This record gives sequence, C-alpha cells and structure tokens, in this order.
Amino acid sequence: MAASTTVRRQARAVRLGPRSLTALALVSAVGVAGFGWPFLAPPGSQIGAHAQDAPWLFAGLLVLLVAVVAAAISESGLGPKAVAMLGVLAATGAALRPIGAGTAGIEPMFFLMVLSGRVLGPGFGFVLGSVTMFASALLTGGVGPWLPFQMLAMGWFAMGAGLLPGPDRLRGRAELAMLAGYGFLAAFAYGTVMNMAGWPFMSALASNVAFDPHAPVAANLARFVAYCVATSLGWDLGRAVVTVVLTLVVGPAVLRALRRATRRAAFEAPVTFEAPRQ
Repeated sequence: MAASTTVRRQARAVRLGPRSLTALALVSAVGVAGFGWPFLAPPGSQIGAHAQDAPWLFAGLLVLLVAVVAAAISESGLGPKAVAMLGVLAATGAALRPIGAGTAGIEPMFFLMVLSGRVLGPGFGFVLGSVTMFASALLTGGVGPWLPFQMLAMGWFAMGAGLLPGPDRLRGRAELAMLAGYGFLAAFAYGTVMNMAGWPFMSALASNVAFDPHAPVAANLARFVAYCVATSLGWDLGRAVVTVVLTLVVGPAVLRALRRATRRAAFEAPVTFEAPRQ
C-alpha cells in the first residue's frame, strides 16, 4: 500500500469574497482603460484631443477605486494580525525602494512583493503592493499623478504572485524557478504599463516616439515600442535581473520566514477574548 502524503493547506491572510472580487475587477477594468486608453480611443476622438488631461482624470479615479478595493478587502477579513503583517512588510518594502534610487534597475523591493504575494495570497498581495508603493512615495518624495498608476501596477504585480499555481504543494527549486521566472516577466510588465501611464504626457511635436492623438493605433503602437526601447529597456532589464538574483539567493530564507510567521499568526483562526480570572 502506498504511503499517504498529507499536504498542509497554506493559510491566507485575506480570503477574497464576492464584494472584494467585484471591487477588484472594477478597479482593474478602470486601470486597464487608464493605462491603455491611447490604444482604445479612435484617432481624432475627443479623448485624444485631451491627451494632456486624461492621465489626471484616470489618476483621480484610480485613487478612489484603490481605496474602495482596500476597504472591501479589509471588510472581507483583513484582521488585526493581517494588518500587523501588512504594516511590517509595507514598511520593509518602502525602506528597500530608496536603496536603488538613481541606479538603473536596482530595485530590491520587487522580489519582496513576489515572495509576499506568493505566501500570503492574491488579496493580501494587492493591498500590500498598493500600500507599499504609497508609503515609499511618501518616503522618497515621489508623489504625483503617476502614483495611483504605480499603486495599481504594484498591486497587480504582487497579486499575480499569489495566483501562481501550487501554493500548497510546490516547494524547493521548482517553486524558486517559477517565482524567478514570474519576477523576471512581471518586472518588464510593470515597466511597460508605467510607460503607458507617462507616455501620453509627451507632446507629439517633441519627438517621433511621442503619442500622436491623430495617428492610427498601429502607428502609435510602433511609437510606444520605440519609446520603451529608448527610455526604459535598460532599467526594466536591471529590475528583472535584480529580482531574479534576489529571489534565487535569499528567496528560500524569506519564504521560510514568511510561512513560519503565517503559521504562527494563524490568520484563519477566530480571535476570542476570555474574561479575566478573579
């Protein structure tokens, strides 16, 4: 008879309910429109005519919607233990971000977001990514119309790690390889979507890689690719490589620490209070 193997289900700091899932889908849809509207609006449309105003409008919407998602997820089960864990990880991520300020691609906070999302789940990952980016912006003085886009993109980044397969079974080198591969691709994806947020600010008369509201989608797509290659490819590559190296080198220790803290916190156990003994 084959020996049975017991798999311990990994606890989740946040269990997404119908309300939080709906709010998350809503903010993601608006975020996709906020990032990709230059490719969604037809040439010569009124939206294109307000290319300099649209990013501000979407930034304002995203601020409100990210707050709604955070509130909905909190209502669905972000208890005091999870809040404490969120505070520690967000503070750590915010402290790591300035290390690479001004140095191409040295952004160690990204690997922490990948590992935290993997262990603590997609709901916690989204909140952690958004809060960490907000806290780091306050720390580094990086507050501006780009901040809501950064918060949403980092929330997606950490949430994606929580959606990777095998959270209960996959361990060891296979898991590290998967997380490193995800971190590599997601680092490029983060840079690309952030380029989409800032690209419409450029005047079409300033460069042949700027957004032209009167050009067809194919022409603007070619301009955007050229813009990414010219401005951020080196930075995105550095971010991806640093994320992979840190995941492979210190990832095992960080994963063990996060899983041990998750087990001890017992997020899914109800909190009870006993009357003091006389």
